[in-house]
Amino acid sequence: MAHLTNPGPFHPSIPRPLHNPASAPAPAAAQPQVHDHGAAPANHNHDHLTSTTQLRTATPGASQALMKSPSATHALIRGDRTAGMLTMSDDHVMMNQILATHAPDGRDVDVRPLLYLVEDILNRATEHVNFIIKGTQAQIEMEEKAQQANYIAMLEALTFTIDRIACELSYKALRGSDPHTTTTAIFSFLSSYAWDAKLVLSLSAFALNYGEFWLLAQIYSTNQLAKSMAILKQLPSLLEHTAPLKPRFNALNTLIRTMMDVTRCVVEFKDLPSMYISPDAPALASAMTLIPTAVYWTIRSMVACATQISSLTSMGHEYGVLATESWELSTLAHKLQNIHEHLRKQLNLCYQHIEEKKDVDTFHMLLKLFDPNVAHIDNMKHLKALIYAGDDKLPLLDGATRRKVGLEVLRRRNVLLLISSLEFSGDELAILEQIYSDTRMHEAGMQSHYEVVWIPVVEHSGVPLSEETRTRFEALRSSMPWYSVEDPLLIEKPVLRFIKEIWHFRTKPILVVLDPRGKVLSQNAIHMMWIWGSAAFPFTSYEEEKLWSKETWQLNLLIDGIDPLILDWIKDGKYIFLYGGDDIEWISKFVASARTVASAFGIPLEMVYVGKSNKREQVKKVAAIIKERKLSHCWEDPAMVWFFWTRLESMMFSKIQLGRADDLDPIVQGIKKLLSYGREGGWAVLSEGSNILVNGHSTTVLPTLVDYVKWRGNVAEKGFNLSFIEYHDQLHNVAHPCCRFEFLATTKAPESIRCPECHRVMEKHTAFVCCHDEQAIPDSLFAS
Repeated sequence: MAHLTNPGPFHPSIPRPLHNPASAPAPAAAQPQVHDHGAAPANHNHDHLTSTTQLRTATPGASQALMKSPSATHALIRGDRTAGMLTMSDDHVMMNQILATHAPDGRDVDVRPLLYLVEDILNRATEHVNFIIKGTQAQIEMEEKAQQANYIAMLEALTFTIDRIACELSYKALRGSDPHTTTTAIFSFLSSYAWDAKLVLSLSAFALNYGEFWLLAQIYSTNQLAKSMAILKQLPSLLEHTAPLKPRFNALNTLIRTMMDVTRCVVEFKDLPSMYISPDAPALASAMTLIPTAVYWTIRSMVACATQISSLTSMGHEYGVLATESWELSTLAHKLQNIHEHLRKQLNLCYQHIEEKKDVDTFHMLLKLFDPNVAHIDNMKHLKALIYAGDDKLPLLDGATRRKVGLEVLRRRNVLLLISSLEFSGDELAILEQIYSDTRMHEAGMQSHYEVVWIPVVEHSGVPLSEETRTRFEALRSSMPWYSVEDPLLIEKPVLRFIKEIWHFRTKPILVVLDPRGKVLSQNAIHMMWIWGSAAFPFTSYEEEKLWSKETWQLNLLIDGIDPLILDWIKDGKYIFLYGGDDIEWISKFVASARTVASAFGIPLEMVYVGKSNKREQVKKVAAIIKERKLSHCWEDPAMVWFFWTRLESMMFSKIQLGRADDLDPIVQGIKKLLSYGREGGWAVLSEGSNILVNGHSTTVLPTLVDYVKWRGNVAEKGFNLSFIEYHDQLHNVAHPCCRFEFLATTKAPESIRCPECHRVMEKHTAFVCCHDEQAIPDSLFAS
C-alpha cells in the first residue's frame, strides 16, 4: 500500500510531516485531507517533492546528523528522545493534549479484517511462537476476509491514510524527532476516527514499514532487486552482526507483541454487543477511561520501534549495540504490559457480565418454550434449546451403533430425558438398562413409542473438563444402550439452572418425559419406571392413577420383576417370609423359630433375606453368613436389594405426588412401615401366596414365633393365619414400635406425615447422619 504514492521503486519518498498543533502551522495548501479516504489529492506529488526538499534544506540539523559519525548521530537522537520523555513525564498534561485532538465524526470503520492482515505481517516478522501454533487458522480467516468485496473497498478507502502515517513514522524517525511530538501529530491526523480505528490504522502503517524491512532481509540473497534495496538499507552488514543485535531485536519483538496484545484488546471492547452491556456498566466504563492512554502509549511505542529500525538502517550495526536503546524498548513494553493486564481484566469482567445477561435471556427463553399453554409443531426447538442449537456438530451418541447422530433422530418422538450427575449408581444404571432392554426385546411396538437420551449434569464454566471427570463421563456413557449427549460441555449453564430450578433435579437421577411436540408430560417419571417399567408409558399422571387403581397391598406388588423364584412360590401358594436387618444373632433366632413353627403346623414355608435400605457393606456380610450357614434363600446381588428398596421409596413418593398418601390406604401404611423398619433393626413380612398377613418389626415378629405355644390352641378354631395375626397384633399394641423417616436436605419432604403405627402426626427433627458407609443405598426416602 505504501508504494502507491512512491515516485520510484527503490526508496519511498517522504511526504511533508503531519500537522502538529504543538508546532508551527503548515501552509494552508499543505493541510492534510483528514476526511479523504480515497486517492491522494491532485497536488500529492507536489507535497512529496516539497517534503523531500524540506528534509534536505529546511532541517539542517537532521541533514548534518546524517553526515556525522553513527555515535554522534546516536547522541543527537537519544538526546532529542530523552528530552522529550522528560518534558512530557506528566501523563495528565500529555493526555490532555491527546484528548484535545480527538474529534470523531461518527464514521464506523470495521477494523477487524485490517487487524487480521496486520497480525499476519507482524507475526511473521517476529516469528511469534503463538503464530506458529495458531497461524494457519488466522491465515485462513484473513484470506476469507480478503475475498470479500467490502474488505477490498475498505482497504482502498484507507490506503492513503495508512501510507501517510507510514511515511510520517519513517520521516520523523530519520529526523530524530521528539516521540511525543510525532505521536501527537499522528493523533491530529487521525482526529476524526474512533480510538480503535486510530490504533489499527497506526499499527497498519508500522507493519508496512517493519514488514518491508524483514521482507528484504528474508529474500535479498535470492532476489537481485531486493539485494540492491537491502544494500541501500545496510541489511547485509546488519545481518552479519546478529549476535550483538540480538538483545535489540528481542526487545523489539517483545514490544511489538505487546502492542498487538493491546490493540486486540481495544478492538474487542469495540466489538462488545451493546444489547448485553451498556457503556455505564462498571467494567466497561472503567476500561473506556483507560483506552485513550492505552492507544497513546501503543502508538508512541510504534514511534520508538520505527526509530530503532530507521537508526539501524541509516547508521549501521554499530548504533545497535548500545544497551540503552534496548532498555528504552523494554521500559515501554513494561508500561504497555501493565496497561494490557488492566484492560484484559476489565474485558474479562465485561465478558462475564455479557455471559450472565445471555444466561438470563436463555433461561427465560426456556421458560417460554416449555410453557404448557404454548403449542409447537414438533420437539426440535425444545431439544435444540436443551442440548445444542448449532448445525456444525452431531451432539448425540447412539448407544447401539456408537456413532454420532443429530437431533433429527428424535423429531416427533416421545423422548425420555434421563438427567443425572456423574455419580450415577451402578445399580440404578443396571436396572434401568435391564428395563430398557426388556422393552426393546419383548415389546416390539414400544420401540417406536419413545427414545431415552442421557443428559449429564456437570458443573463447568466453559473450561475443559479434568481428565478424571472426562474419564468418568466416558465410562458411564459407554455402558448406556440409549442416546447420550456427546459432550457434557454442550449443556450450558442456563440449561443446568432450568433443570435444577424448574425440573427440581438435585442429586438423584430424574426422568423428564416430552411428548412428540415437546410438551412435558412428567417432570420425573423415574418412580413410575421403577415401579412398573415401560408399562407406565406414556408416563402421565393419568396413567399413574390408572396403574395404582389396579394395585393392592400384596407380595406381588413388592416383588414384581425382582425375583422370579418368589413369584413361583406365590403361584404354588406357599407361605413366604420376607425379612431383613443386620443383626445376625436376631436373624439366626428368627429363622430357627420360623422353621419350628412351620414344622409344628405343617405349612410349606420359604424365606428370603432382602437386607436393609442402608448399611450396604454390613448387609453383604450378613448375606454371606446366611449363605454359608444355609439359613435361607437370600439376595446376593446388591442390585436386587437396591431395587427392592428403591421401588418402595418410589411407591411412597408416587403416592405423595398424586396426593394419595391417605392414612387409610393399606398400601401407603404398609410402605411406611417397611421403609421405617428397613432403617431400624430387623423386620419381617409374612404372606400366604401373595396375600400379606403380617408386616412387623423385629420386636413383635420374633416373639410371636417364639411364643407359638401360647396361640397354637386357637389354630383349630380360627386357622393358622388368623391366630398368628391376632397374637402378633396383641404384642404390637403393647410394644408400639413407632417409625422414623429421614429426608435429605436436597429432597422435597412432605409438610406432615403420620406414623403408620400410632397414627399420630410425626414431629420434624434435624438429624445429622454419618454417610461413612459409602456404598449404602439408598440414603433417602425420596428422589426429587
